Amino acid sequence: MSSINLTNHFLIAMPNMADPYFSKTLTYICEHNDQGALGLVVNRPIDMTLQALFERLSLSLRDAGMIDSPIYFGGPVQTDRGFVLHEPPGNWQSTLRVRDAIGLTTSKDILEAVGRGEGPKRLLVTLGYAGWSPGQLEHEISQNAWLTVEAIDGILFETPAEERLPAAMELLGIDFAKLQDAAGHA
Repeated sequence: MSSINLTNHFLIAMPNMADPYFSKTLTYICEHNDQGALGLVVNRPIDMTLQALFERLSLSLRDAGMIDSPIYFGGPVQTDRGFVLHEPPGNWQSTLRVRDAIGLTTSKDILEAVGRGEGPKRLLVTLGYAGWSPGQLEHEISQNAWLTVEAIDGILFETPAEERLPAAMELLGIDFAKLQDAAGHA
């Protein structure tokens, strides 16, 4: 497969995805290069709110509008570590600039700023991430495990979690409910 860069793209798990970590998921690719790929599952909230996470970290959260924001299962790698996808990228201690408008931060300073009401207003917090070794994601795509489409910020930050996968499918003009579980063979 030729070299592709899927940074700032959604990976849509095909209906036949057997891996329980990724079945029925929408994954946002934050980085994709010759070293591999890093992404966050963005449609699988876990049983934890932003308030609960802040309490666990001994941080205060002043913005009452954010206390019930869900935390997401970001992927099976480093599930004890937080990843903050946010807009705008800002100037934090450890931020990967996904593109001009979006950053991925792993340092605590962003959460401290959010707690004070000084952080980015559009954010999505995950525990864990999804990672692929060099060539692995390209191989999975060639095996029809994923569909890809360029990401839309509104789906990440404004669309309810349960509507994100169908919304990403609509970008391709496909109704997820009509996809078949297995490919046909002549």
